[in-house]
Amino acid sequence: MKRLGLFFGLLLGGCLLWQPVAAQTAPTSGRAQTDTTVFSAQTFYELIRLNHPIVKQANLFGEEARQVIVQARGAFDPKVSVLYDRKEFGQDLYFDHWQNKLTVPLWVAGIDLNVSYNRNMGKYINPEERTPSSGLTGVGLSVPIGQGLFIDARRNAVRQAKLMESLAEADRLKVVNKLLYEAAKTYWEWFLAYQQRQLLTEGYELANRRFRALRERAFLGDAATIDTTEALITVQDRLVQRQQADVEEQNARLKVSAFLWNTAGQPVELPAAAIPQEPSTTGHDETLLQTLVNQAIQQHPELVKLNVKVQQLTLEERFRKAMVQPQINVNASLLSQTPIVDANYDWTSYYALRPQNHKIGVDFVFPLFLRKERGKLREVQVKNQQTNLERQQLSRDITNTIQVAYNQLQTLSQQLLVQRQTIENQELLLQAEQQKFELGESSLFLVNARETKLIDLRVKGEELKTKYQKAIAELYFVAGTSS
Repeated sequence: MKRLGLFFGLLLGGCLLWQPVAAQTAPTSGRAQTDTTVFSAQTFYELIRLNHPIVKQANLFGEEARQVIVQARGAFDPKVSVLYDRKEFGQDLYFDHWQNKLTVPLWVAGIDLNVSYNRNMGKYINPEERTPSSGLTGVGLSVPIGQGLFIDARRNAVRQAKLMESLAEADRLKVVNKLLYEAAKTYWEWFLAYQQRQLLTEGYELANRRFRALRERAFLGDAATIDTTEALITVQDRLVQRQQADVEEQNARLKVSAFLWNTAGQPVELPAAAIPQEPSTTGHDETLLQTLVNQAIQQHPELVKLNVKVQQLTLEERFRKAMVQPQINVNASLLSQTPIVDANYDWTSYYALRPQNHKIGVDFVFPLFLRKERGKLREVQVKNQQTNLERQQLSRDITNTIQVAYNQLQTLSQQLLVQRQTIENQELLLQAEQQKFELGESSLFLVNARETKLIDLRVKGEELKTKYQKAIAELYFVAGTSS
């Protein structure tokens, strides 16, 4: 008995002397701080939309598509070609060729407007190439009668390029939506880490006050010495949990900071005084589900991309059908002797621009089997059918995914309601257990168990809030929007 009494005496002395190492340096509870500022999720998202490099990169997709259109329209740029070739040997001028041509492609019917000036002189020049000394001027048209009349490679390229703008916008929305979805998950993980630290800090402070009170009562002989050991173990256990929560919150803040950039493109850190907002947990009705489904069918980036692909393939199919037709080009020009400087031009003269002064030609090309053209046309038609079937399946998959996300959201809303009721009931149990302990009808072990259970339930409640907000972000993400 003497040895047992000595053991408890030493144990009590150790408890009286023990001071929690982190008690003096622990951060105060966020509920007691007055210098904190709520950093709302909406502000967080707006900063990302304005300054994040990935968003800025995505915004350049449209500019890239516009430059593709400029390149395609380059096929309709007027072109000037000049050829000069002269041969002189001894005292003889063999030939002097000077040929100039301006070609202006027109959008209508694939027509090219041609303006030419040729001057060919020399002793040994081909008679059919000989021109008047002042040169020969021609104005004419090149008209495709068969292939290329309604659509040709140039017009097809421009129309395809215009569709690239819609494709670029869909890609931009896809990138921004994914970024904001990841940002939302990171933000609410920070909220959970912050709330866990708050709750564990509060639990640690409660256990530490209870330990100190029991230590004083044990010193006066009003409480059992072994109860101080029970209280000390609880303090130490909650101190370890709180320290881990501190680290997790610091890491969560770093992850949030990774999304923050200023207008100059420099990364910024989350202010030390910033705390996350308390989320709303109000439920959503069926109208939200139907609205998101309708919006997804019209604006989901993946569906928009497939719609654009179908339009591109439709244009390509029309172009390939035109390629099956014979290639017939008619070239016609009116010719005139070039006017001499400082001399009046006689429009009625024999050499003026008149119908009898002309040049005309016809080009005809037609592959006999058309295997290349028919094979390419059928290939495009098959791709078009495949894309349409893929679009139908994707549309249904997106609708089902939205429904799944909405069902999860509704379930979490119900779980939050039940969890709040559970927490209230556990608080009543804890209060009753504390009253019984003060009357000597309960033990410190039961009080600590009730209190630990309450802390766990409150932490679970914050976890459900976090899951609820993540479910909202996921619902909008699968619907293809971040609004």
